[in-house]
Amino acid sequence: MWRYLVGAGGAMLLVVAGLFLFRGSASTEKRLLPAPSAAVASETEQDLPAEPPSAAAKTREQKRFDRIDKDKNDTITKDEFFALRRKLFARLDTDHDGRLSFEEWSVKAVERFAGADKDKSGTLSRPEFATTAVKRTAKPRCACAPAKAAAKPADQEPAEDSDG
Repeated sequence: MWRYLVGAGGAMLLVVAGLFLFRGSASTEKRLLPAPSAAVASETEQDLPAEPPSAAAKTREQKRFDRIDKDKNDTITKDEFFALRRKLFARLDTDHDGRLSFEEWSVKAVERFAGADKDKSGTLSRPEFATTAVKRTAKPRCACAPAKAAAKPADQEPAEDSDG
């Protein structure tokens, strides 16, 4: 009940403050803006173009093409196309032999397993395995779904009409 009283009091304060502000800022005098000089107006109108310049928006594919085309000659060579893949491969190839072993390829998974295996037994128990779960950071789209489920107890079923 006290929330309603506080809300009503706050609303009243806002209305009263609005009335004071409106009365204080209203003036009975009409102020006229000075007329712009004709010479200044004509000079600025002549210098301005008819429409403001605008850059053409690049599509997603044009931006992607420009990122890959390193020498900016509007063609993508085989080396330019595979450059990013070579960098990623070199980052994974830790022993620099030009081949990826399973351990090099799955280095993150191996590190995750080793970090979760607290007792260093080479196996994961249920509590150890639970620490490997991916942490989700996305918020639910609608917060109303859990509220509806909580409002209706699970043991209550809708009443059915029977023709008896």
